Amino acid sequence: MATSKSPNGMDMANCVANVRAARPHVHCITNSVAQHFTANVLLAAGLTPSMTIAADEVASFVKMADALLINLGTMDAERARAIDLALDAAGEAEKPWALDPVFVQASPARLNLARQLLNRGPTIVRCNAGEGAALFGDDFTADLNQCASRAGTIIALTGKTDVIADANRLITLSNGARTMDRITAMGCALNALMAGFAAVEPDPLLAASSAIALFTIAGERSETQSAGPGTFVPVFLDALARLGEETLANKVNLS
Repeated sequence: MATSKSPNGMDMANCVANVRAARPHVHCITNSVAQHFTANVLLAAGLTPSMTIAADEVASFVKMADALLINLGTMDAERARAIDLALDAAGEAEKPWALDPVFVQASPARLNLARQLLNRGPTIVRCNAGEGAALFGDDFTADLNQCASRAGTIIALTGKTDVIADANRLITLSNGARTMDRITAMGCALNALMAGFAAVEPDPLLAASSAIALFTIAGERSETQSAGPGTFVPVFLDALARLGEETLANKVNLS
C-alpha cells in the first residue's frame, strides 16, 4: 500500500492489536538452531507457526499459510529445494514473505543465493550491518531509502538502534535490551514475526516497525525481570503475550 505517512506509536499499537486478532499463520523455512525459539515467539505473540521443509508438502503449507519466512542460517540441499518450491507457491498465492540473509558475508554461495532471492521480490529484508553491506553494497546505509527503492523492498536494519526504510520513509526505533544479543535466534524469530505482521497490515513499513516495537519493548521489560540469558527467555515469551497495546504506544522510542 503506497503511503507517505510515517507510522507513530498509536499506529503500531493498532497494528499489534489487529495482528493479535487475526492470528496469522507464518510458514518458516528457517535454520535448525532457530526453529524451536521462533515457533514459541510466534505463538507467544499470537501467531501460528509451521516449519516443514519436505519437498512433497512445503508448497501446500505455504498456500495454507498467510506469510512466509526464508532464513538462510543453516543451508543444505533440502532447504535450498524447499525455498524454491515455497517461493513459487508464495508467488502464485500472492503471500508476503520476509528474507533473513544470515551471515551472507561469510559464504560466497550463500551470498549468491541471497542475491537470487532478492530478485524474487521479498516484502521485507531484515539484516544487520555486515549482512546488509554484503548484500546491498558497503555504502548501503548512506541512503537507505534509495537502497530500498532499488531493491523494491522494505529494509529493516537491526542493531543497537533499528532503522526501517522504504523508498520514501525512514524511521528509527531505539528500544531493546543488551541481553537480547546473548540469546541465539533472536533476529531469526523477529524476522518471522515481521512476515506475519505483513500478512495483516497492508503497509509493510508499518508491519515491520510494529513487529520490531513489540519485540524490543518486550525485551526491555524482560531484562528488568530476569537474572540473565537463562531466565530472560521465558520472561520474554510472557512479555510478548502480555504487553498491552497502550503500553507499546507509550514506550516506543521513535526518531
